[in-house]
Amino acid sequence: MPDAALDLLRRTFGHNDFRGEQAQIVQHVIDGGDALVLMPTGGGKSLCYQLPALLRDGCGLVVSPLIALMQDQVEALRQLGVRAAFLNSTLDAAGAAEVERQLLAGELDLLYVAPERLLTGRFLSLLERARIALFAIDEAHCVSQWGHDFRPEYRQLTVLHERWPEIPRIALTATADAPTRREIAERLALEDAREFVSSFDRPNLRYRIVHKDGSGARQLIDFLAAHRGSSGIVYAFSRKRVEGVAEQLQAAGIKALAYHAGMDSAVRAANQRRFLQEDGVVMVATIAFGMGIDKPDVRFVAHVDLPKSIEGYYQETGRAGRDGDPADAWLAYGLGDVVNLRQLITQGEAGEERKRLELRKLDALLGYCESTACRRQSLLGWFGEPHPGACGNCDNCLEPPESWDGTEAARKALSCVYRTGQRFGVVHVMDVLMGKPTDKVRQYGHDQLSTWGIGRDLDERAWRGVFRQLVAGGLLDADVERHGALRLTPLSTPVLRGEQELRFRREPERAAARGRDRRRGTAAALPDLAPDAQLRFDALRDWRATMAKEQNVPAYVIFHDSTLRAIAEAAPADLDDLSRIPGIGASKLDRYGEDVLQHLFDAD
Repeated sequence: MPDAALDLLRRTFGHNDFRGEQAQIVQHVIDGGDALVLMPTGGGKSLCYQLPALLRDGCGLVVSPLIALMQDQVEALRQLGVRAAFLNSTLDAAGAAEVERQLLAGELDLLYVAPERLLTGRFLSLLERARIALFAIDEAHCVSQWGHDFRPEYRQLTVLHERWPEIPRIALTATADAPTRREIAERLALEDAREFVSSFDRPNLRYRIVHKDGSGARQLIDFLAAHRGSSGIVYAFSRKRVEGVAEQLQAAGIKALAYHAGMDSAVRAANQRRFLQEDGVVMVATIAFGMGIDKPDVRFVAHVDLPKSIEGYYQETGRAGRDGDPADAWLAYGLGDVVNLRQLITQGEAGEERKRLELRKLDALLGYCESTACRRQSLLGWFGEPHPGACGNCDNCLEPPESWDGTEAARKALSCVYRTGQRFGVVHVMDVLMGKPTDKVRQYGHDQLSTWGIGRDLDERAWRGVFRQLVAGGLLDADVERHGALRLTPLSTPVLRGEQELRFRREPERAAARGRDRRRGTAAALPDLAPDAQLRFDALRDWRATMAKEQNVPAYVIFHDSTLRAIAEAAPADLDDLSRIPGIGASKLDRYGEDVLQHLFDAD
């Protein structure tokens, strides 16, 4: 690695060394090579194109899919003294003209642009007259029509290679299994590009899955009790659900905001800005609150409903702990989630091939949820990455689940579904099994069936677990055309014939009965600071909040929490000491150094 790149890394970005394959990627692009980079969220993808853009002649052009994302990235670069700008619909004509002038005059190091603008004839003509150092295509998985963030404009980005074949291109993503990687390379004409695939593992994330009691709201509030004062994201299935959960959290005294595509755009933008700028805000959102979240100190991502796929789950949970500090990925799901998602997929407008693929992905996620194996081993296996298991930072490793021989219970459940005509949902079938004489049971004469009351040995919670795991295992299907009516699949035949045994996860005790101490102990936690260091850290956060408000920028753009924590622990005596803290480059030292030292002095 040339001394110039390492010097720039230290002087501008405040990092002492490269991580993982960053050095090789940077050198490859500096030398003019094309690259396809797969690196987990928080792994340092941005540096892989920002450094080469600064070291090559010309301006680095970055294709970015979301306005909020590019604006925050540009502001963060400007804080570092980098000449960065963006072109998007938030600029008026005069502002856009000034950015174009700067590009042509060679006054920009990096320019961020949305694919829709880049593909216009006017902008392509502008690029013909500019000096371009490289093309960076961020969130490259958007090119895949089978992915969860498909953007058709991404497929037209081959124009960059066709018109400027001598300019290096680097495509980057944090979410792509092997087929998606092949599709990215093909669709972006990067078949000859060098691939850099980092580990998908996020060791700082603690994965935990619970089985939903009712709506899961009480479980969510209990989980959030361990995260008071922390920023986090709660994902929900629908707009109505988002608003309901946000209201419940607000009633519980939690600083929660809502975000979904159906909201007034000004309110939605204001809520996002508050989440990015303030500490301790919980955003309740649909997946519309997506790729533009660059906030590094998100301490948890919670799902109160089941995501659609493992890729979606991985990307959404990856928004927690981008700073490398401990964070939680928490998911509550129930059988109702499966029915809702199957209905969403099968009744959608996609073609049959796409529907079959989405159903397979949903089934894979269900298998992940019900697995008794290490979560990391299961999750990384989906992306083709082996893991030995026993990660020590997921629920299955921290509290190994008990299993039980569920063969007989499964046969009772499957038989009852068959005897009732495969026309009823789980609640009615359980009523028959448990011998509950409801009006519906009597109406259909199901109290006369041979399966009436044969399941009194298990309670309702246990039976829900049985049915959920039978659906997850593919032995039962929930017919979305008939409001979730359960029906047998061919996989149920060996069990009914006594040819196959089944083992089920034992349903855990209710969360409310565990006690707050145990819940708090199962959350990922930052290491405690010494009392004097905590005072310094709190003082620095208050100062940072003031600076962020004055400049109308997210707080993390000024300094990450991890940088403030390092300052508080080291208690530097002068600017020279302060410059040695990771995350403090020359520009930030000049801009904020004296203020930081003064607040440290006042805190002591």
